[in-house]
Amino acid sequence: MARYLDPKADLTFKRIFGQHPELLISFLNAVMPFEADRYIVSVEYLPVELMPETPGSKFSIVDVRCIDNYKRQFIVEIQTRWYEAFMKRIVFNAGKTYVRQLGKGNEYELLQPVYTLSILTKNFDHKTDSFYHHFQIINRENSDEIIPGLEFILIELTEKFRPETIAERKLMALWLRFLNEVNEDMRALPVEMQENAHILQAAELCEIGAYTPAELAGYDKFWDTISVERTIVSGAMAEGEAIGVKKGKAIGLEEGKVIGLEEGKAIGLEEGKAIGEHETANNFALNALQMGISIDDVSKLTGLSVEQIHNLKSP
Repeated sequence: MARYLDPKADLTFKRIFGQHPELLISFLNAVMPFEADRYIVSVEYLPVELMPETPGSKFSIVDVRCIDNYKRQFIVEIQTRWYEAFMKRIVFNAGKTYVRQLGKGNEYELLQPVYTLSILTKNFDHKTDSFYHHFQIINRENSDEIIPGLEFILIELTEKFRPETIAERKLMALWLRFLNEVNEDMRALPVEMQENAHILQAAELCEIGAYTPAELAGYDKFWDTISVERTIVSGAMAEGEAIGVKKGKAIGLEEGKVIGLEEGKAIGLEEGKAIGEHETANNFALNALQMGISIDDVSKLTGLSVEQIHNLKSP
């Protein structure tokens, strides 16, 4: 019974897609939004550039690069975490790759599209249940008008991913299931994956027996590092939330004091005004009685009841 390594690790991902172009071609043709007449026929690997690291993300991004028979360039990567800064990194990376196609004096017509395919193991878009995201440069008033050059495909291999929603794209579903389901706990490859020659070959490249002890140690170190990174980030986020709550309470108390003082002043003014008006009415009633005005007339003049007037006492 075979035992498998997770294909999303640096060691396995690069062996599958970075050393076997036929597997990379099958994968890209399955998941990219290509027209049938623009499927990839051949690829040539390009060197992976060293990008500036996002803090805490040294091992969380694994990628391979290639150029196809149409001269389109592809950046294919796995991201085991997601930061807001990653989106800027993706755009920067693709933009730099696009610009570097031209040498000095070359014509812009020589520029070919650059595609970024990011497989994410964490959600980045919480506003939709869709796991497949295709970004282009479009006219917001007419989405049929597209500026070619850069395209970004982000796939969330999380609880959002449901193969049945893409039943019409069977090969895409199989490849994404392969990436999502194959790991150390799997003992037998599902029959439908075994029936596809490329996915079966990819699974064989994940078998533990295909790796040396040193490579397996490196594999374990990769996941240990990912775990440490996640712990550090989670701790930092928890600490930040605690500090935010504490500051929020302090600000709330200060604002509460200010609001309380303002409301107290307003209430005091209202109550003071009412008390003042009441005392004025009492004094007026006493003076009127001393002048010989009847109680009924005093009541009409002041708004005090006859009983209230009877209870008044001269100072």
